[in-house]
Amino acid sequence: MLSPELLHALRNLPLAAKQAAEGFLAGAHASRRHGAGLEFSQYRPYQPGDDLRRLDWRLAARSDRYYLRESEVDTSVSVHLLLDASASMNHRDANGLTKLDYGRLLLGALAYLAQHQGDAVGLTVLSPAGLRHLPPRADARQLPRLYHALETAKAAGAFPGAAALAPLTARRQRALTVCVSDLYEADGEINRLLARLRAVSGEVLLLHLMAGNELTLSYHGAVTLRDLETGQTLQLDADQQRPAYQQLHAWLAATAQAARRRGFDYHLLNTSDPLDGALREFLRRRAGF
Repeated sequence: MLSPELLHALRNLPLAAKQAAEGFLAGAHASRRHGAGLEFSQYRPYQPGDDLRRLDWRLAARSDRYYLRESEVDTSVSVHLLLDASASMNHRDANGLTKLDYGRLLLGALAYLAQHQGDAVGLTVLSPAGLRHLPPRADARQLPRLYHALETAKAAGAFPGAAALAPLTARRQRALTVCVSDLYEADGEINRLLARLRAVSGEVLLLHLMAGNELTLSYHGAVTLRDLETGQTLQLDADQQRPAYQQLHAWLAATAQAARRRGFDYHLLNTSDPLDGALREFLRRRAGF
């Protein structure tokens, strides 16, 4: 797998998404199975208990034998990608990538995988300026639309409020929802949205982004930290605070436990790591949908 910084250095999201995803396509499960579908596939002999409506009576009249028409059943699903584009996603890791950069690469690769599974894939960019929503579609022009929306997404402000998010949960439509977020929230607004989406749509795969320098507090000496969404600053000695900073891992464990208790498929991602772990989890969840 190429590193996220090398993929980002391509400055070409469609190419980066393809490079990141193609290694997984060979192991992806087939998107069709035999059953009672619409597109004819093959015949098989009648067995007691089979649905008589599927008998080919013309063939029976010619051969005096009973055969059922087997068809291919489309097992494609709708995949709804969510990108958190609040200002905290502008946090930059030591490798030079922001969380938003990593999120673009990740969702681009997931969109590529989903389309090649035959799925209808859509995208919603969540920002205080309003939702940028592309409904799930399976046509050939959908990927360029998604890539353009990802490439032009800007992170700013706080996570959108309930009124702005209401259209996402207004209609019941079964889908696999994949949310990429750093879970920076003031009052549980991200988790409430995902809980509603799970109730109206089905499965939720939550990919929690944390930068490597956040996970380890890799700074040294006196530093000034600024909250990207509120503008508040905090001055501290990183070396002195590092032991206390380990409480972050207790928060992460509690966050994972709470997400799974709500029924989300939760995975923590380090923005310094390759995309393969997240792609593997998507294919695993997609296979069981």
